[in-house]
Amino acid sequence: MVCSLLAVPVLLHQETAPSTPSPTPTPAPQDLQPVIANAITFFEESEEPDDPNALLLLDVVRRRFGIKEFADALKRYDSIMSTLPDQAPVMRLFRRIADHDNTLQYQDLEEVSEELDFLTLPALYCDQRDLPYYYQAMLEQATYTGDYMLTHALLAYIWIQENGCEVPVSDNFVENMYNANAALINDDSVVLDLELEAAAFLCLAGQSTLVDPVFVNRVVAAQNYDGGWLFSSNNSGVSNWHPSVLALIFLLHLEHPSDSYPPMLAPESP
Repeated sequence: MVCSLLAVPVLLHQETAPSTPSPTPTPAPQDLQPVIANAITFFEESEEPDDPNALLLLDVVRRRFGIKEFADALKRYDSIMSTLPDQAPVMRLFRRIADHDNTLQYQDLEEVSEELDFLTLPALYCDQRDLPYYYQAMLEQATYTGDYMLTHALLAYIWIQENGCEVPVSDNFVENMYNANAALINDDSVVLDLELEAAAFLCLAGQSTLVDPVFVNRVVAAQNYDGGWLFSSNNSGVSNWHPSVLALIFLLHLEHPSDSYPPMLAPESP
């Protein structure tokens, strides 16, 4: 607010209303380039991922934004999978994110034990295997549960759409699911992995405008010294792959705004 230079009478004991601080402007796309470059360096210089599935999301980044540094993401994923026989069945299932022709081995489904995986894997293969009859109820319950079940309900819905499948939910339900994910991002100064996941998945769903622009500044400020992000910006130490790849996905969508992007799932081979 600019004060007038015109003389005005001053009243004794007049109280002056406190000035409202100007909101911090959100970074322009070009201002995000050094932040994104540092994040890419973090992944390049990290020898072993603490979350191998993050490599599949780096392949999404490669295909969607042409980041050539991640050209070997799937190869690295396969190499790690070969050394983890106990995790290999589930890793083989999620491999389809980066390889449309990945063969579904039904015995691998018997090794699934995580609640989040029971929600997302049917969506990942719904073009090969019908969604279970109770899937609508599962999706709705996950949305109402909140937290990571809510973000993964959104992820599952993205995959259902990209695979050309249908689940009988209303437009109102979908809109509420989007808004509920956006509401996971609160307005305090701490940046959490859950908030980054909500922001990244909303971008992947084409709903980036639902993310509060102020969150961008918080994500930029929370970047760790090594170029990545932590599960909570209240902590210190070496960055983690999971929040780091989510932050990178979020910032890349802001740096390269578009009405349409390549699909998240790898396309069918020609």
